[in-house]
Amino acid sequence: MKRLAVYCGSATPADPVYIECAQMVGRELAARGIGLVYGGGRLGLMGAVADACLAAGGEVIGVIPEALVGSEVAHRGCTELHVVPGMHERKRMFTDLSDGFITIPGGVGTMDELWEAISWAQLGYHEKPVGLLNVAGFYDQLIAFNRQMIDVGFIRQQHAGIMIVDETMDGLLGKMADYVPHKSIFQMKAEDL
Repeated sequence: MKRLAVYCGSATPADPVYIECAQMVGRELAARGIGLVYGGGRLGLMGAVADACLAAGGEVIGVIPEALVGSEVAHRGCTELHVVPGMHERKRMFTDLSDGFITIPGGVGTMDELWEAISWAQLGYHEKPVGLLNVAGFYDQLIAFNRQMIDVGFIRQQHAGIMIVDETMDGLLGKMADYVPHKSIFQMKAEDL
């Protein structure tokens, strides 16, 4: 994996564990020679992951919509900063530039990015690993909900392993490196669905 897209919040929660997580992810990617592709912002966890990666000598590629550049939230210190028309183009560029995805804590936008990466993998738009770093149990309920969707049958058994979960960066990157793409919906026949 040469580059990973990191999905995370632009907010700064009161509990420092979340900023510390973002900083650790940035440092770890740089230490492993893995480039960071992220939302291009300078605030919250986004800014923390980018700043930590840059400070450790890593490559940081930001992808930000025009409207957010106008709000002066763009991180001007990135190795590369791509300004795109909107969110659809942003997520497409994340997919095109990265070899996989890691989601760390965040809000609505982070959830949108995570579920789209999973959905696109399930359909067959990409065959890249989709990781979820469950720091301080932040995603416990989301993991349980994903399990419920599998158990009920809304997520097919052959797609149950798309979301790769771990509580440590080392464990998550190891699982992502071992990821074997599943049979996508595009490869299935109606009777398989």
